[in-house]
Amino acid sequence: MNNFLHTSAQNFDPIFDRIGKDQMLISASDGTRTNTMTASWGGCGVLWNLPFAVCLIRPQRFTYGIIEESERFSLSFFDGGYREALRYCGTHSGRDGDKFTAAGLTCSYTADGVPYPSEAARVLICRKLYTDVLKAENFLDTALLSHYKIGDFHKMYIGEIETVLKRKTVE
Repeated sequence: MNNFLHTSAQNFDPIFDRIGKDQMLISASDGTRTNTMTASWGGCGVLWNLPFAVCLIRPQRFTYGIIEESERFSLSFFDGGYREALRYCGTHSGRDGDKFTAAGLTCSYTADGVPYPSEAARVLICRKLYTDVLKAENFLDTALLSHYKIGDFHKMYIGEIETVLKRKTVE
């Protein structure tokens, strides 16, 4: 007897909506520069017996150079009402100024200097464990190469989730 229903991966857990549909902000600081960017590719799970998050950044993004020099980064998730801020952070470069302020967000920092937007509903503070650049020769489904028409393969960052910040609800 079959006691299972078929469902999509997107229906498995709300993390698929949080990252892929609602999007997230990746924020980092190298001690001199701080930036945030919108992302919709990534994931969470358990790896090496640690809770982890993975995010991907293209080399031409301003945040790329900052996260390369950072030991930690944050991934921030929002409840409703921040779609325009996320759009701004995904369409403007931090090279041109303070994206947090321009998007109407407040940049806060953990005790060890990891930036995150105060308005987020949840924030993952991650310590980099592993990085690698995606390579054309490793794609088993070559149709996915259509995401890289100019060969600007993402760099993948796997980080241990050290802390989860959850916004207090007003009661």
